[in-house]
Amino acid sequence: MTTERTPSDQELLYQAREDSKAFAVLYERYVDRIYAYFYYRTGNREDAEELTARFFHRLIERVHLFEDRGVPVSAWLYRIAHNMLANWLRDRSRRSEVSLEGLLSFHSNGERPEDQVLLQEEHERLLAEVRRLPPERQQLLYLKFVEGLSNAEIGRIMGRTEGAVKSLYHRTLIALRRRMNE
Repeated sequence: MTTERTPSDQELLYQAREDSKAFAVLYERYVDRIYAYFYYRTGNREDAEELTARFFHRLIERVHLFEDRGVPVSAWLYRIAHNMLANWLRDRSRRSEVSLEGLLSFHSNGERPEDQVLLQEEHERLLAEVRRLPPERQQLLYLKFVEGLSNAEIGRIMGRTEGAVKSLYHRTLIALRRRMNE
C-alpha cells in the first residue's frame, strides 16, 4: 500500500505554472485564510470577497514570479495580499463601513440582551480603533490573533526580526489600551 505524499506549498506554486489542478489545490489551502485577512481588515463581506477574487486572479498572473528565498509561501502570499489591500485602501477615499452581519451577529449565551448590546458596542469600538492603526500594526494583530501565528512566523511574513515583532506588538497593545481608555 502506497500513500500519496501531499505536495508542499512551494511545490504547488512551481507546479501551478503549468498545471491548473495544482493551482486549485493551492487555492483550497489559502482561500479561507486570504478571505479572512481581507474581511478582518475591511469589515465588509462584499469587499473581502472582491479582494479575495482579485488576489487569486493576480496570483494566477504572478505565480511564475515566485522564487524560493527561504521564507514560507504564506509570507509571499500575505505580502501580495497586504500590497493589494494597501492599494485598495488608498484608491478608496471612504472609510470602511461596519457590516450589517457584524451588527446582527448576536449569539444567545444566557446574557441579557442589554449586556449583549454593550458587548457588541465594545467589540465594534475595538475594531474601529484597530482600523485606525497604521496598516502594518493591523496586519500584525490579524496574523497574531486571527491566524494564530508565532512572532517568528509573523516576522518572516512582515520582513522583521522576531524581536522587532515583539516590540511592535507591545507598542500596539499599549496604544490600543490607551485609545480604549480615552
